Amino acid sequence: MSNKRPTIVIVGGGAGGLALATQLGHKLGKKQLADIILIDKNRSHIWKPLLHEVATGSLDADLDGVVYSAHAAKHHYRFVLGTLFSLNNTAKTVSLAALYDDDNHLILPERTLSYDKLVLAVGSVSNDFNTPGVKQHCYFLDSNQQAERFQHALLDNFTRIHHTEEANKALKIAIVGAGATGVELSAELYHVTELLKVYGLTNMTANKLHISLIEAGPRILPALSERIANSARRELNKIGVHVLENTQVKAASETGFVTQHPEPIEADIMVWAAGVKAPDFIKDLNVFELTRNNQIKVNPFLQSTVDQTIYVIGDCCAFIQADGSQVPPRAQSAHQMAQCVKLNLIAEFEQYPLTEFNYQDHGSLVNLSRFSTVGSLMGNLTKNSFFIEGKIARMMYISLYRMHQRAIHGVWRTMALWLSEKMLRIVRPKMKLH
Repeated sequence: MSNKRPTIVIVGGGAGGLALATQLGHKLGKKQLADIILIDKNRSHIWKPLLHEVATGSLDADLDGVVYSAHAAKHHYRFVLGTLFSLNNTAKTVSLAALYDDDNHLILPERTLSYDKLVLAVGSVSNDFNTPGVKQHCYFLDSNQQAERFQHALLDNFTRIHHTEEANKALKIAIVGAGATGVELSAELYHVTELLKVYGLTNMTANKLHISLIEAGPRILPALSERIANSARRELNKIGVHVLENTQVKAASETGFVTQHPEPIEADIMVWAAGVKAPDFIKDLNVFELTRNNQIKVNPFLQSTVDQTIYVIGDCCAFIQADGSQVPPRAQSAHQMAQCVKLNLIAEFEQYPLTEFNYQDHGSLVNLSRFSTVGSLMGNLTKNSFFIEGKIARMMYISLYRMHQRAIHGVWRTMALWLSEKMLRIVRPKMKLH
């Protein structure tokens, strides 16, 4: 790097990007050794594994989210609101799209920022595989805004069934994709429906909720072990979820899904949670080597294969391990990549050798709301995993979120947040009702 104070730009404030900005802020920004800039199209952050709780109203993003600008002021980096649409890696600049309000009035014009080092942490979005009708008729859960849009539709349907002559009808919800998001959303929906009677919607009971969980593959949770999938399926069947495996969706319409089977799957609300890909704009940048899912190919140090001044972390990163497999798109992957890139950026700053990324799989957990939690953890002494479920698994699941909070807030603020959450439960409703 040159003698001037270098600029490190991080695009994307998800699990990896926010953790990286925080750590670099404390290591370099606080001492004014570098200018750390975090760019995101949203004003606040919600941990992506919790979006299904935002969608059901179990979690209030307005209270539980992290406001980037306030967080930046405390952790010695700068936040810039904007959406990346162009990258000139020769000139080392990124361009942000013009920003408009809800009435289409211009807030900010197009802007260009210079960088010395760039980190792309833009995450992933659902892959609809160009299935006809999906974009027009389905809800997605890729962002806080999409989750809240689903939650508003859910409340509207709860209210409709409670207050009209349709009180004897069931609310039909069809979810495509039985990965962790689809499975956890199914269970959480039954949980919040049981809470409705506390808030006066006594006609909308869990018995009037019909959920179809649709998976194209031979079993749910295909990325996890068969034992975890079987345990999760048993719990879902127990609470009333209709699990449909080996069922491929051909199209979506206003009334439901068309599959390879003769009878369509009728639904009042449709959710698409099948497959992930990096955002399409990455392909439009015409800079990187990409996989078919738009993920950016990187070298062993998490630098892009075409430009070593650009690092890539999280779901948009295609890192191939020694065994030929690709690091899975999980929150733990993003956190580990953020840690590696932090070390490498500091190493470049201090002219030390770079560290190769080595992914450590710590296991996977699936939270079935209050009904159960199942998963596997990797042993410290061996590479074998061991199965856990019930209260122990639930505690481990909660601890993952606490670890994320510690990475972005520090130990003491995380403890303060935990205490404040305990106190707020006394006065806050158990679900968001607006």
